Amino acid sequence: MHIEDLATRLKPGDRLMGLDLGSKTIGVAVSDLTRQIASPLTTIRRSKFSADAAALLALAAHEKVAALVLGLPVNMDGSEGPRAQSTRAFARNLARLSPLPLVFWDERLSTSAVERMLIASNRSRARRAEIVDKLAAAYILQSALDRLARLPSPNSP
Repeated sequence: MHIEDLATRLKPGDRLMGLDLGSKTIGVAVSDLTRQIASPLTTIRRSKFSADAAALLALAAHEKVAALVLGLPVNMDGSEGPRAQSTRAFARNLARLSPLPLVFWDERLSTSAVERMLIASNRSRARRAEIVDKLAAAYILQSALDRLARLPSPNSP
């Protein structure tokens, strides 16, 4: 599904969850009820798919989200490499377990942008490693929220 398609399905008050899927962790962020602000929520340490999916879907239920925005790690030239293929496979498997709509969002440079911000704020390397994934998820989700805000929609809050 594309962000434009999602916009037509959202109702006022529907929240979104953003995901930054890494090989070792999954950064998670959520939007506010007005879908204007993305906030970092948590980082899930990855184990096996079933446990990862269960943790994500439990968070989605707890946070009462209406859709998931999954960062898609495309290459700088727009092509998709192994990481993007792995992300798409994860999304296909997750979609089998949940009716929540899932949208891919280009995450090029999201982690490096967050890293630069953390370095500029004098965060230690250990602290950066601890929070970068959930901040990257918030960065991805905020980009998608900003795009949604620019779309004409009769259902927007």
